[in-house]
Amino acid sequence: MADPLSDFYAIIPAGGIGSRLWPLSRADAPKFLHDLTGSGNTLLRDTWDRLEPLAGAERIAVVTGRAHRAAVEHELPDILDRNVFLESEPRDSTAAIGLAAAVLARREPDVVIGSFAADHVIRVPHLFDWAVQQAVAVAREGYVCTIGIQPSEPSIGFGYMKKADELIVAGAPEAALVERFVEKPDLDTAREYFADRSYLWNAGMFIARADVLLGEIAENRPQLYAGLMDLAEAWDDRDARGPVVDRVWPTLEKIAIDYAVAEPAAQKGRLAVIPGHFDWDDVGDFASLAKLNSHGRKNDLAILGPNARILSDAASGIVVSQTTRVISLIGVKDIVVVDTPDALLVTTSEHAQRVKGVVDALKLTGRGDVL
Repeated sequence: MADPLSDFYAIIPAGGIGSRLWPLSRADAPKFLHDLTGSGNTLLRDTWDRLEPLAGAERIAVVTGRAHRAAVEHELPDILDRNVFLESEPRDSTAAIGLAAAVLARREPDVVIGSFAADHVIRVPHLFDWAVQQAVAVAREGYVCTIGIQPSEPSIGFGYMKKADELIVAGAPEAALVERFVEKPDLDTAREYFADRSYLWNAGMFIARADVLLGEIAENRPQLYAGLMDLAEAWDDRDARGPVVDRVWPTLEKIAIDYAVAEPAAQKGRLAVIPGHFDWDDVGDFASLAKLNSHGRKNDLAILGPNARILSDAASGIVVSQTTRVISLIGVKDIVVVDTPDALLVTTSEHAQRVKGVVDALKLTGRGDVL
């Protein structure tokens, strides 16, 4: 792109610990602060670099936890202080994105905002740019717009949305309404969706005028909206902000923006979608990480870690090493080995989604020292 979009502001929610990537991803070093693809950059930095041509460095905001402020600012030295929105505790995506939308709407009433997760991997950037440009054009017309990913396989790991009638919007030739959202399907249903081609993966990207997004929150979650308005009114007054955040933030409802905004908007014919034709993955578990990683591959074994010392014979899968320990793999298929100084994970790609259960068990047994 020659110039950023003049009325566009990009928001990067950088929260969550990525529990399916434990023990690599931890509360103090979540997955967006890791280089998981061998690119040399963290996922957060890659997200910034992807959005800067669209918005400009002065119009990118990050919503993150107080504990991660220093790490985020280290990764993003060009971010403006006023564009770092700190959560005192996690309250899910509606609160995070809604806070940024409410503050930005006070600063610039007609602003179009776009929310893009800090921990996704996107390739073919010019196709991503084209999808966002179309989504912004649709958002200017008063719709909430999402970018749905054309499935590359019948995946059971993602939610889906079904395209409905096309929308006629100048500058957005691929725009369509969304008929409905569906949760993660079983394999047979996923195969039906893949064959249908009107079903797209829900990638959690939402673009809208800030006032439109806030209007949806007000209509569907009025108490949450009232809290966000209280926060926005005080946010740019440093003396007033702290007490209001301490009072209001813990009371905000925990709900994903998919449920608070996107699904109700679809039911009312207010949600649009642009199909995204770029390569996308949310790096949801070690199985997806193994597929994504194209660096450090030894035959069928993906290896991550600058000091990894791996010996393998007829082995496939992925090894992530944060130690200098020698790891030997012989005759194992689709193995997942994650070696950190204080915890070791061994599983298979088939069972990679079950790692979250280990994290839950560690919480119940009081082993928070390794989380």
